[in-house]
Amino acid sequence: MARALWKGAISFGLVTIPVSLVSAEDKGSDIKFHNLDKSTMTRVKQKRVSEASGEEVEWDDVVKGYEYARGKYVVLQPEEIEAANPKATHTIDIVAVAPRDCVDPPYFSKPYYIVPDALGRKPYTLLREVLRRDDQIAIARVVIRTRQYLAALFPEGDALVLDLLRYADELRSTDDLGLPGRSLEEAGITDKEMNLAEQLVGALIDKEWSPKEYTDTYRNDLLDLIKKKAEEGGQLITEMPGKEPAPEGGKVIDIMDLLKRSVEAAASEPKKKPDSPKKPAAKSRKRA
Repeated sequence: MARALWKGAISFGLVTIPVSLVSAEDKGSDIKFHNLDKSTMTRVKQKRVSEASGEEVEWDDVVKGYEYARGKYVVLQPEEIEAANPKATHTIDIVAVAPRDCVDPPYFSKPYYIVPDALGRKPYTLLREVLRRDDQIAIARVVIRTRQYLAALFPEGDALVLDLLRYADELRSTDDLGLPGRSLEEAGITDKEMNLAEQLVGALIDKEWSPKEYTDTYRNDLLDLIKKKAEEGGQLITEMPGKEPAPEGGKVIDIMDLLKRSVEAAASEPKKKPDSPKKPAAKSRKRA
């Protein structure tokens, strides 16, 4: 089972549900690169160096300090930080319940799975199913490490998910981006163009769409390239695959023609399912 990153309880009125948080992200598939010295092809390591002595400092000798005045610090140990407000650091405090679609996508930041302890299974199930039945989310406050977050708590399959939310002042305003307004007339869009666009969208609708059918094709291609280079002794590939030419600046686009061709292509071909996931390239033991 995945390691719990946080342990505490959901506070739901007078109900307390002991739970732990597990990251919903699986980063095991990330391709990790090391920094190398290109002249020797050996690892470049980062060191923690003291400004005063210039010597490396071991992790056991590193503490967290807050600079309250220039050059002056207050040092707090992890247990002291928790002691400042034990309830806040160990509680997912539900403060409101709202319709599930009330939070816009840009607010969502980082998902966690909530896992109940043995004593919390029944109230966990109760909360999950009452939210599911009414298609609602719970809005909560939670402290992770040294920061308090607003979070959305909602059912997903058999799990309750806690997704950290950005605060409103953390999102950039779109007012200064020069975006086109909603007026079709101002954008020069005709009824025919709108009708063709609707036909194209309709031809692309897939009511059985599932994210599980998709894989990271870029990662697979990159793994294939790594495998090929490892097998060739790490030789550089000098010829790059051909790229489609970029659109010429200032060229007038015939959107009607593009829409018609897109609708015809979408209507004439059955919906393609994504390619089956490739197996990751085997790691080569051959040295470059």
